[in-house]
Amino acid sequence: MQDLPRVMEIYASARAFMAAHGNPRQWGPTCWPPEALIRRDISRGKSYVCEEGGRIVGVFYFDFGQNIEPAYDAIEGGQWLSDAPYGVVHRIASDGSVRGVGAFCLSWALSRSGRLRIDTHPDNTVMQGLLEKLGFDRRGFIHVEEDNDPRYAYELPVRP
Repeated sequence: MQDLPRVMEIYASARAFMAAHGNPRQWGPTCWPPEALIRRDISRGKSYVCEEGGRIVGVFYFDFGQNIEPAYDAIEGGQWLSDAPYGVVHRIASDGSVRGVGAFCLSWALSRSGRLRIDTHPDNTVMQGLLEKLGFDRRGFIHVEEDNDPRYAYELPVRP
């Protein structure tokens, strides 16, 4: 909880970055994510930080299990690869000071789950590029609680 001010600072920076790079709608209009949600993530042990040289440079939500993301129950225009338990990453952001934070966080989550799902706004071409570079497949669309915009749903196929 002592890292909350820095975490919220990173989310504010991420909102500004997204707006400057053609994605003002994903988190901007609702000032997402709200502090109350991040506090809940932290208290549930689902909020993680990424550090470089003792400084927090990234933050994300991670959970693992069966049917852990209700928004993923109704996928449109496609389907998930499996009904097996999966890891989910949400609210991934960095302060921009270190390259590769997003890839590092996703790799960390994958190492703990073996199967990973994530979603992003259609305007978030930066995240889409990262996900596709890392081998994620776009599986369809889902809808989230924070706004009415659909999200691209991605899943990383299990590699033998």
